[in-house]
Order: sequence, then structure tokens, then C-alpha cells
Amino acid sequence: MQYFAKGSINDVLGQKELAEGLYSAFDKLGPKNKVLAIPPDFTRYHSMAGVLTGLTHKYYKDKLTDILPALGTHFLMTEKEISKMYEGVPHDLFRVHNWRKDLYTLGEVPPEFINKVSEGKLNYSWPAQVNKLIQVGGHDLILSIGQVVPHEVVGMANYNKNIFVGTGGQEGINKSHFLGAVYGMERMMGRADTPVRKVLNYASDNFAKHLPIVYVLTVVGKDQNNKLVVRGLFIGDDFDTFNKAAQLSLQVNFEMLDKPLKKVVVYLDPSEFKSTWLGNKSIYRTRMAIADDGELVVLAPGLREFGEDKTIDSLIRKYGYVTTPEVLKFVAETDDLKNNLSAAAHLIHGSSEGRFKITYCPGHLTKEEIESVNFSYADINTMINKYNPEKLKDGFNTMPGGEEIFFISNPALGLWAWKEKFKD
Repeated sequence: MQYFAKGSINDVLGQKELAEGLYSAFDKLGPKNKVLAIPPDFTRYHSMAGVLTGLTHKYYKDKLTDILPALGTHFLMTEKEISKMYEGVPHDLFRVHNWRKDLYTLGEVPPEFINKVSEGKLNYSWPAQVNKLIQVGGHDLILSIGQVVPHEVVGMANYNKNIFVGTGGQEGINKSHFLGAVYGMERMMGRADTPVRKVLNYASDNFAKHLPIVYVLTVVGKDQNNKLVVRGLFIGDDFDTFNKAAQLSLQVNFEMLDKPLKKVVVYLDPSEFKSTWLGNKSIYRTRMAIADDGELVVLAPGLREFGEDKTIDSLIRKYGYVTTPEVLKFVAETDDLKNNLSAAAHLIHGSSEGRFKITYCPGHLTKEEIESVNFSYADINTMINKYNPEKLKDGFNTMPGGEEIFFISNPALGLWAWKEKFKD
């Protein structure tokens, strides 16, 4: 059922409009006694989920008993990050998801289904796991709050991904990431109906009908002044609600280009991007736009590690970002990567498959570390002086020497493709 829907490529929903839309949906839902909110963590700071969670707290007051950020495999949020993203919300409401321990298995998607949606490439079952608080917490309303935006693993982020991956377990996260990678990232991004989404929908339809989940979905884009604005808010408990948000996101967050790009420069905000696990969005979101033998330059002043989990970090350092056939060979022959398929998927996602050059400019990793994982290295200070993100505008820029570059100030907010690369 849909409780609220408003949005278009021209709409701008301020906090007043967001509150009105959210509260009208809550009014339709009726009184609740125990509410659980599941917003994203700080890596989705720009989603407006922090504002919506704050508004939820103002509406439900002491009936909002728990806030469980959908960490997935990310680091837990710091007190400083909670204060910034969820201003005014009491810290004692926040719970921490442990993707290895805090789990309840709702059911299992059979291998026959995985085999079908993967076009015969995979033949394993998939556990529909959630944080145990979702199953046993006794809540009469579970609010899944977040942004719909193009995504490298599932096609379009959010909806039930926030539940089954954001509060999911190691095996489910690993296998869903690997399914997306094996099927092909460039066949998935920007699409609402993908193999991974089919698996998540199977889990929702067959194992989670008893859970009182309502989705609160934003679509965020930039206005003519390059400022972030909310273009849409969609609230409901069904796939149609998500699909409407996804259709708008494709209009708002997708940029189709008439020609492939020879040089792309991406800036990673140091408060948001501290690892290549997240920073490789610069690769995921631009790969369909970059020309053969082109170059991607990643300005990453906050970069200090590869994986946000120690095990994954060590696997990235061990194997590096190599081609898909090489990763599949490693998975077949080595237990450590075979038992951590999300890391294997990440290595595939972060490879250009030898098609274009990736140059990382890190703030806290050495030249040797960057080159050891098969990226090229450039000094951050030198490159920020050359490509100053404060002076560049999003899109095409002509540098003083005549060089043409395409600049992206935040890769998490969009998807770019040469029109010949994006075909239904």
C-alpha cells in the first residue's frame, strides 16, 4: 500500500514538505506503541534520512524505542557522526548491527531460483537474514528510511536491500554481492529489476510478510546552483512505491552522455569516503562513461584503508583489483576468497578490466600500498592543486593548458554513461 508519493524532476521538497508528507503517512498508519527506525549510516549522509529520522522522533516521541542504522559491513557510527547526521535525536536510542552475530534467519531462497536469475552462472541458496531485533523486538511499526539511487550491486539502492543487506548477515551479503558481480555490473546499474532485486523480493514475499515494514524513500539530486535538493518522497510497503522512486531517480541521478569521456576527475569528500570499499563508487558510477584507454583520477584526501572490515581489507591487499576471470579463478582455488564472496565481488567491481586507467590520489595511503592493489598513484597535494575541486564545476571543464576533463564532486549521487553503453 502507498501512503504518500510526491516527486518530479522539478520538485524541491524542503523540511516543511518532508514533515508534511511523512506525518500524513504516519496519520494514515494510525497509533503505534513501539517503533523501530532503520535509517542508513553516515555513508549515506546526503540521503536526508537523518532529517527524516529526526522528524520521526518528533512525531512518535517515546514510542520510537530503537534506531538501528543499516550498517551492512561498514564501521559503526561514531558519536560525532550520529550528532551530525541525526541532530537532536537521543544517542541512547541507537543500536549497533553486528553482521556476523546479531542475526535471525527468516528463510532461504532455493538454489534453483538463484540459478535461474543468474542465467545458470550460480547454484547456491541464499539466506534471508535480518538483525534479530527486527524479528523479536515486538515492534508494531518498522520504518526503513533511505535514498533510492543507482547502485552497483542491486541496480537501484534501497527498499528491501536496506533490510536484507543493511541489517543482513555475512553469508547473505557475500552471496548477493557476488551474484551482482557475476551477472555484470554494467547490466545492473540504474535498473530497478535485476537478479539481486529478484532475490530480495522473493525473500520479502515469502519470508517477511509478517513484519510491519514501511519504506520511507527519498530521491535526492542537484539544482541549477549545484545544491543538493530532495526531488521526491515516497512512502509505502510495496514494490510499486520503490519502483516509482526508482523511476524518478533514473531521471534525476542518471546522466547520459553523447560521447565517451577521456578523462574523469572525481572528488571524494574526506568525511564520507575513507576506504576504497566506499571510494570505488568513483569507479562503479563512471565506468560506463569512460572511453577505452581513458583515465579516472580519484581525489581522495580522506582515504586511509581499503576495506572497512579488517578481514576484507586484508583480502583486498592480498589479491588486488584484478580482472573478473582472475577473481573467479581465485574464488575457485582459494578458501579465503571463496568464503568471503562480497570481497570477491568488490574486487570485480573495482577493476577496469584493463580497459581504462585508474589513478588514486590518497590522503593517508602510500604509493606502494596503492600500486600493490593494481591502481596507479598520484600525489594528492599535487593533483588537488592541478584539479581544485573548489574551482571546478560538475561536468565538462577546460583546464588552463587546454585539457578537457569531466568533473564529479560526489559519485554517490549519480550514474554516468555513454549512451551506447546503456541499453535495455
